[in-house]
Amino acid sequence: MSGFQAPSLAALIDRFNRLPGIGKKSAQRLAYYVLSMSDEDARAFADAIIDAHSRIHRCAKCCNLTDEELCPICRSSKRDQTTVCVVEDPKDVAALEKTQEYSAVYHVLHGVISPLNGVGPDQLTIKELVKRVNEDGVKEVIMATNATAEGETTAVYISRLLKPLGVKVTRLAYGIPVGADLEYADEVTLVRALEGRREI
Repeated sequence: MSGFQAPSLAALIDRFNRLPGIGKKSAQRLAYYVLSMSDEDARAFADAIIDAHSRIHRCAKCCNLTDEELCPICRSSKRDQTTVCVVEDPKDVAALEKTQEYSAVYHVLHGVISPLNGVGPDQLTIKELVKRVNEDGVKEVIMATNATAEGETTAVYISRLLKPLGVKVTRLAYGIPVGADLEYADEVTLVRALEGRREI
């Protein structure tokens, strides 16, 4: 950053710039916006970040983000606990929930198998998924990883682990374009993908 800025402002801009999808100009706009907030709003904003960072953790069952032992979806008696939709990221749960068509539960992997990026199966929550299938009477696992090379590799790897356990493993239909992320798909596309899932 240029020398004309106060060090604390430059540091704030730098922090925003480190967020995904935020370039230097956006970071500068956000920093100036934060400085225009009242002291009360700025404190509330900072407190919300600190509170979320300290309280949010992985659900003991599905590994989605929650501030209790189990997330609201896992706690719900209205959800079908025998069908588990496996997704890469907590944002994918939010995308599927927007459809209001899926009434079972999820399992969040927190990534995909990607040897080029140094991510192997042990760095994902695959062991927790296998344990759920073994212990919770799961009948179907829907693989809803993204339609990328890494997403496909992860889906195939998991299906090979689960098939011997006698569980049905299906894959979302390709209403979702190859290379696209679930979080950017519209509700109609996601509903069609759920309805057209196939066994793998």
